[in-house]
Amino acid sequence: MKLTLKAVAVPVLLCTLGSAIPMLAQDDGSDGPPKVLLIVREFVKPGKGGALHEKTEGAFVSALNASKAPMHYLGMNSLSGPDRALFFSGYPSFAAMAEEHKAMSKIPGLEATLDRANVADGELLVSSEESYWTRSDELSYNPGGLTGDRLMDISEYDVKPGHGKEWEELVKLVIDGYKKGVPGASWTMFEEVYGSGGSVYLVMWPLKSMADIDHNFATDKDFVAAMGKDGMKKLADLEASCVESNNTNLFVFNPKMSRVPDSWIKAEPDYWKSKAATPVKKAEAKPAQ
Repeated sequence: MKLTLKAVAVPVLLCTLGSAIPMLAQDDGSDGPPKVLLIVREFVKPGKGGALHEKTEGAFVSALNASKAPMHYLGMNSLSGPDRALFFSGYPSFAAMAEEHKAMSKIPGLEATLDRANVADGELLVSSEESYWTRSDELSYNPGGLTGDRLMDISEYDVKPGHGKEWEELVKLVIDGYKKGVPGASWTMFEEVYGSGGSVYLVMWPLKSMADIDHNFATDKDFVAAMGKDGMKKLADLEASCVESNNTNLFVFNPKMSRVPDSWIKAEPDYWKSKAATPVKKAEAKPAQ
Protein backbone atom coordinates (compact mmCIF):
# COMPACT_ATOMS: atom_id res chain seq x y z
CA MET A 1 0.00 0.00 0.00
CA LYS A 2 1.50 3.32 -1.01
CA LEU A 3 2.02 5.36 2.14
CA THR A 4 3.87 8.66 2.28
CA LEU A 5 3.99 11.62 4.63
CA LYS A 6 5.48 14.04 2.10
CA ALA A 7 2.19 15.28 0.66
CA VAL A 8 -1.36 15.67 1.86
CA ALA A 9 -4.21 14.83 -0.54
CA VAL A 10 -6.09 17.79 -2.05
CA PRO A 11 -9.37 17.20 -0.16
CA VAL A 12 -7.49 17.12 3.13
CA LEU A 13 -5.96 20.52 2.45
CA LEU A 14 -9.42 21.98 2.04
CA CYS A 15 -10.58 20.85 5.49
CA THR A 16 -10.18 22.30 8.94
CA LEU A 17 -8.33 19.90 11.21
CA GLY A 18 -10.56 18.09 13.68
CA SER A 19 -10.08 15.80 16.64
CA ALA A 20 -12.25 12.82 15.60
CA ILE A 21 -10.52 9.44 15.71
CA PRO A 22 -10.29 7.85 12.25
CA MET A 23 -11.67 4.33 12.13
CA LEU A 24 -12.80 1.71 9.65
CA ALA A 25 -16.23 2.18 11.20
CA GLN A 26 -18.31 5.20 12.15
CA ASP A 27 -17.03 7.54 14.83
CA ASP A 28 -20.05 7.04 17.09
CA GLY A 29 -18.93 3.61 18.23
CA SER A 30 -21.29 1.71 15.94
CA ASP A 31 -20.07 -1.11 13.74
CA GLY A 32 -20.95 0.35 10.37
CA PRO A 33 -19.41 1.68 7.16
CA PRO A 34 -17.39 4.91 7.27
CA LYS A 35 -18.65 8.26 6.03
CA VAL A 36 -15.44 8.89 4.07
CA LEU A 37 -13.46 6.16 2.33
CA LEU A 38 -9.95 6.28 0.89
CA ILE A 39 -9.26 3.46 -1.57
CA VAL A 40 -5.74 2.62 -2.73
CA ARG A 41 -5.69 0.24 -5.69
CA GLU A 42 -2.48 -1.57 -6.67
CA PHE A 43 -2.10 -3.56 -9.90
CA VAL A 44 0.49 -6.30 -9.41
CA LYS A 45 3.00 -7.50 -12.02
CA PRO A 46 2.48 -11.07 -13.28
CA GLY A 47 4.04 -13.53 -10.87
CA LYS A 48 4.64 -10.86 -8.21
CA GLY A 49 1.48 -11.34 -6.17
CA GLY A 50 0.76 -13.81 -3.39
CA ALA A 51 3.49 -14.21 -0.78
CA LEU A 52 5.80 -11.69 -2.47
CA HIS A 53 3.27 -8.88 -2.25
CA GLU A 54 2.23 -9.93 1.25
CA LYS A 55 5.86 -9.59 2.34
CA THR A 56 6.28 -6.03 1.07
CA GLU A 57 2.89 -5.05 2.48
CA GLY A 58 3.91 -6.55 5.80
CA ALA A 59 6.64 -3.92 6.03
CA PHE A 60 3.98 -1.19 6.16
CA VAL A 61 2.03 -3.01 8.85
CA SER A 62 5.20 -3.57 10.91
CA ALA A 63 6.21 0.09 10.62
CA LEU A 64 2.78 1.32 11.71
CA ASN A 65 2.62 -1.16 14.58
CA ALA A 66 6.11 -0.30 15.82
CA SER A 67 5.36 3.43 15.80
CA LYS A 68 1.81 2.98 17.14
CA ALA A 69 0.57 5.13 14.27
CA PRO A 70 -3.15 5.91 14.22
CA MET A 71 -3.79 4.62 10.67
CA HIS A 72 -5.92 1.52 10.05
CA TYR A 73 -6.91 -0.14 6.79
CA LEU A 74 -8.44 -3.28 5.32
CA GLY A 75 -6.52 -5.06 2.57
CA MET A 76 -8.11 -7.30 -0.07
CA ASN A 77 -6.97 -9.34 -3.06
CA SER A 78 -8.85 -9.77 -6.32
CA LEU A 79 -10.51 -13.08 -7.12
CA SER A 80 -11.72 -11.88 -10.53
CA GLY A 81 -10.43 -9.42 -13.10
CA PRO A 82 -6.81 -8.21 -13.20
CA ASP A 83 -4.46 -9.20 -10.36
CA ARG A 84 -4.73 -6.30 -7.91
CA ALA A 85 -5.03 -5.38 -4.25
CA LEU A 86 -7.40 -2.90 -2.64
CA PHE A 87 -6.80 -1.04 0.62
CA PHE A 88 -9.71 0.67 2.39
CA SER A 89 -9.18 3.35 5.03
CA GLY A 90 -12.34 4.72 6.61
CA TYR A 91 -12.89 8.04 8.38
CA PRO A 92 -15.80 9.90 9.97
CA SER A 93 -14.81 13.02 7.97
CA PHE A 94 -12.10 14.53 5.76
CA ALA A 95 -11.03 16.57 8.77
CA ALA A 96 -10.32 13.32 10.64
CA MET A 97 -8.19 12.17 7.72
CA ALA A 98 -6.16 15.38 7.97
CA GLU A 99 -5.80 14.93 11.72
CA GLU A 100 -4.43 11.42 11.17
CA HIS A 101 -1.88 12.71 8.69
CA LYS A 102 -0.83 15.43 11.11
CA ALA A 103 -0.33 12.91 13.91
CA MET A 104 1.69 10.52 11.72
CA SER A 105 3.95 13.32 10.44
CA LYS A 106 5.12 13.89 14.02
CA ILE A 107 6.28 10.29 14.58
CA PRO A 108 10.12 10.19 14.48
CA GLY A 109 11.56 8.01 11.72
CA LEU A 110 8.22 6.90 10.30
CA GLU A 111 8.54 8.83 7.04
CA ALA A 112 11.92 7.26 6.19
CA THR A 113 10.67 3.78 7.04
CA LEU A 114 7.60 4.19 4.85
CA ASP A 115 9.73 5.53 1.99
CA ARG A 116 11.83 2.34 2.06
CA ALA A 117 8.72 0.20 2.15
CA ASN A 118 7.28 2.12 -0.82
CA VAL A 119 10.40 1.45 -2.91
CA ALA A 120 10.28 -2.30 -2.23
CA ASP A 121 6.54 -2.51 -2.83
CA GLY A 122 6.77 -0.46 -6.01
CA GLU A 123 9.06 -3.05 -7.60
CA LEU A 124 6.12 -5.48 -7.65
CA LEU A 125 3.54 -3.13 -9.15
CA VAL A 126 2.43 -2.15 -12.61
CA SER A 127 0.61 0.91 -11.25
CA SER A 128 -1.27 2.26 -8.25
CA GLU A 129 -3.95 4.88 -7.73
CA GLU A 130 -5.92 6.58 -4.97
CA SER A 131 -9.52 7.70 -4.87
CA TYR A 132 -11.80 9.28 -2.26
CA TRP A 133 -15.44 8.36 -1.69
CA THR A 134 -18.35 9.40 0.50
CA ARG A 135 -21.11 7.12 1.75
CA SER A 136 -24.56 7.62 0.24
CA ASP A 137 -27.06 6.77 2.95
CA GLU A 138 -30.03 7.38 0.66
CA LEU A 139 -28.78 4.80 -1.86
CA SER A 140 -27.56 2.18 0.63
CA TYR A 141 -29.66 -0.68 2.00
CA ASN A 142 -29.24 -2.23 5.46
CA PRO A 143 -25.56 -1.22 5.73
CA GLY A 144 -23.73 -2.87 8.60
CA GLY A 145 -20.33 -3.87 9.92
CA LEU A 146 -17.94 -6.50 8.59
CA THR A 147 -17.72 -8.84 11.57
CA GLY A 148 -17.65 -12.39 10.24
CA ASP A 149 -17.29 -11.30 6.62
CA ARG A 150 -14.42 -12.58 4.49
CA LEU A 151 -15.15 -11.36 0.96
CA MET A 152 -16.55 -8.32 -0.82
CA ASP A 153 -18.65 -8.19 -3.98
CA ILE A 154 -18.00 -4.73 -5.50
CA SER A 155 -19.94 -3.28 -8.42
CA GLU A 156 -18.76 -0.07 -10.08
CA TYR A 157 -21.24 2.08 -12.00
CA ASP A 158 -20.21 4.97 -14.26
CA VAL A 159 -23.24 7.26 -14.57
CA LYS A 160 -23.69 9.43 -17.66
CA PRO A 161 -23.21 13.19 -17.13
CA GLY A 162 -26.46 14.93 -16.29
CA HIS A 163 -28.28 11.70 -15.45
CA GLY A 164 -27.83 11.72 -11.66
CA LYS A 165 -31.55 12.02 -10.93
CA GLU A 166 -32.30 8.98 -13.08
CA TRP A 167 -29.58 7.04 -11.27
CA GLU A 168 -31.12 7.89 -7.90
CA GLU A 169 -34.53 6.85 -9.20
CA LEU A 170 -33.08 3.56 -10.44
CA VAL A 171 -31.40 2.71 -7.14
CA LYS A 172 -34.47 3.62 -5.10
CA LEU A 173 -36.52 1.35 -7.36
CA VAL A 174 -34.05 -1.46 -6.67
CA ILE A 175 -34.24 -0.77 -2.93
CA ASP A 176 -38.04 -1.03 -3.01
CA GLY A 177 -37.74 -4.36 -4.82
CA TYR A 178 -35.35 -5.73 -2.23
CA LYS A 179 -37.53 -4.53 0.63
CA LYS A 180 -40.42 -6.54 -0.80
CA GLY A 181 -38.60 -9.58 -2.13
CA VAL A 182 -35.24 -9.92 -0.35
CA PRO A 183 -35.48 -7.87 2.87
CA GLY A 184 -32.34 -9.43 4.37
CA ALA A 185 -30.04 -8.08 1.66
CA SER A 186 -27.35 -5.58 2.62
CA TRP A 187 -25.15 -3.19 0.66
CA THR A 188 -23.42 0.17 1.03
CA MET A 189 -23.22 2.76 -1.75
CA PHE A 190 -20.25 5.11 -2.08
CA GLU A 191 -19.94 8.05 -4.48
CA GLU A 192 -16.53 9.11 -5.80
CA VAL A 193 -15.57 12.68 -4.96
CA TYR A 194 -11.87 12.67 -6.00
CA GLY A 195 -10.25 10.27 -8.44
CA SER A 196 -11.13 9.25 -11.96
CA GLY A 197 -13.60 12.04 -12.67
CA GLY A 198 -17.21 11.74 -13.75
CA SER A 199 -20.03 10.28 -11.68
CA VAL A 200 -18.83 6.93 -10.35
CA TYR A 201 -20.54 4.83 -7.68
CA LEU A 202 -19.49 1.69 -5.83
CA VAL A 203 -21.99 -0.82 -4.48
CA MET A 204 -20.37 -3.06 -1.85
CA TRP A 205 -21.92 -6.37 -0.79
CA PRO A 206 -20.11 -8.01 2.16
CA LEU A 207 -19.99 -11.81 2.07
CA LYS A 208 -19.20 -14.34 4.78
CA SER A 209 -18.33 -17.12 2.34
CA MET A 210 -18.76 -18.29 -1.24
CA ALA A 211 -22.06 -19.81 -0.14
CA ASP A 212 -23.45 -16.27 0.10
CA ILE A 213 -22.94 -15.92 -3.66
CA ASP A 214 -25.07 -19.02 -4.23
CA HIS A 215 -27.71 -17.54 -1.93
CA ASN A 216 -27.70 -14.24 -3.82
CA PHE A 217 -28.21 -16.02 -7.13
CA ALA A 218 -31.04 -18.08 -5.63
CA THR A 219 -32.87 -14.98 -4.36
CA ASP A 220 -32.70 -13.18 -7.72
CA LYS A 221 -36.06 -14.71 -8.62
CA ASP A 222 -37.59 -13.23 -5.45
CA PHE A 223 -36.38 -9.78 -6.45
CA VAL A 224 -37.76 -10.18 -9.97
CA ALA A 225 -41.11 -11.36 -8.61
CA ALA A 226 -41.29 -8.38 -6.24
CA MET A 227 -40.52 -5.95 -9.06
CA GLY A 228 -43.02 -7.42 -11.47
CA LYS A 229 -42.90 -7.22 -15.26
CA ASP A 230 -43.53 -3.48 -15.38
CA GLY A 231 -41.01 -2.76 -12.64
CA MET A 232 -38.28 -4.79 -14.38
CA LYS A 233 -38.95 -2.96 -17.65
CA LYS A 234 -38.71 0.42 -15.92
CA LEU A 235 -35.50 -0.71 -14.25
CA ALA A 236 -34.01 -1.78 -17.60
CA ASP A 237 -35.06 1.49 -19.26
CA LEU A 238 -33.52 3.59 -16.49
CA GLU A 239 -30.28 1.64 -16.59
CA ALA A 240 -30.02 2.03 -20.35
CA SER A 241 -30.68 5.75 -20.01
CA CYS A 242 -28.31 6.68 -17.19
CA VAL A 243 -25.55 4.05 -16.85
CA GLU A 244 -22.52 4.46 -19.13
CA SER A 245 -20.84 1.25 -17.98
CA ASN A 246 -20.66 -1.13 -15.02
CA ASN A 247 -18.62 -4.08 -13.83
CA THR A 248 -18.67 -6.38 -10.84
CA ASN A 249 -15.72 -8.14 -9.19
CA LEU A 250 -14.98 -10.28 -6.16
CA PHE A 251 -12.33 -9.68 -3.51
CA VAL A 252 -11.13 -11.64 -0.48
CA PHE A 253 -9.94 -10.01 2.76
CA ASN A 254 -6.26 -10.50 3.59
CA PRO A 255 -5.31 -10.15 7.29
CA LYS A 256 -1.58 -10.10 6.44
CA MET A 257 -2.10 -6.99 4.31
CA SER A 258 -4.42 -5.25 6.78
CA ARG A 259 -4.06 -3.17 9.90
CA VAL A 260 -7.50 -3.18 11.47
CA PRO A 261 -8.65 -1.50 14.70
CA ASP A 262 -8.21 -3.31 18.02
CA SER A 263 -11.98 -3.75 18.25
CA TRP A 264 -11.92 -5.92 15.12
CA ILE A 265 -9.08 -8.04 16.51
CA LYS A 266 -10.86 -8.43 19.83
CA ALA A 267 -14.04 -9.57 18.05
CA GLU A 268 -12.24 -12.12 15.84
CA PRO A 269 -8.71 -12.75 17.17
CA ASP A 270 -8.27 -16.11 15.43
CA TYR A 271 -8.88 -14.52 12.04
CA TRP A 272 -7.12 -11.17 12.23
CA LYS A 273 -4.11 -12.55 14.11
CA SER A 274 -3.74 -15.59 11.86
CA LYS A 275 -0.53 -15.98 9.87
CA ALA A 276 -2.38 -16.34 6.59
CA ALA A 277 -5.83 -15.74 5.20
CA THR A 278 -7.94 -18.74 4.29
CA PRO A 279 -7.13 -19.60 0.66
CA VAL A 280 -10.00 -19.08 -1.73
CA LYS A 281 -10.04 -20.06 -5.39
CA LYS A 282 -11.02 -17.58 -8.05
CA ALA A 283 -14.71 -17.46 -8.87
CA GLU A 284 -16.97 -15.58 -11.19
CA ALA A 285 -18.43 -12.45 -9.72
CA LYS A 286 -22.18 -11.99 -9.13
CA PRO A 287 -23.63 -10.05 -12.06
CA ALA A 288 -24.83 -6.53 -11.30
CA GLN A 289 -28.58 -6.20 -11.03
